Amino acid sequence: MLDASVALAWAFATDESNTAHAALARMRTDEAVAPALWWFEVRHTLIVDERRGCLTEADTAAFLGEIARLGIAIDRAPQELDVLALARQQRLTVYDAAYLELAQRLGEPLATLDRELQAAARRSGIALL
Repeated sequence: MLDASVALAWAFATDESNTAHAALARMRTDEAVAPALWWFEVRHTLIVDERRGCLTEADTAAFLGEIARLGIAIDRAPQELDVLALARQQRLTVYDAAYLELAQRLGEPLATLDRELQAAARRSGIALL
């Protein structure tokens, strides 16, 4: 289960996250799954970083090409009632609750750099990568 924060950490060589490195290493042998909103979150952040001058269009294109080769499956069928329940119970955004619901439904560890989402995963008994 892959959060956008982990995928985006790969775009910046300065990131030293053990979680990001572990997720990338795991993806060499396993397929990752992400909710549909992941596609938008990744691209939104890349465009914002282009506007800030941190990335060029060529950097964005190269990075998107790299992650396309990783085999990230997009889940397009969240369990709506479960997402809403998790958002309420864990006081998360619906976006973050979608990641949590998918990890819970698949029984997979969650790879995220988001501290609030990490804490919610722990409280929900969801393993973290």
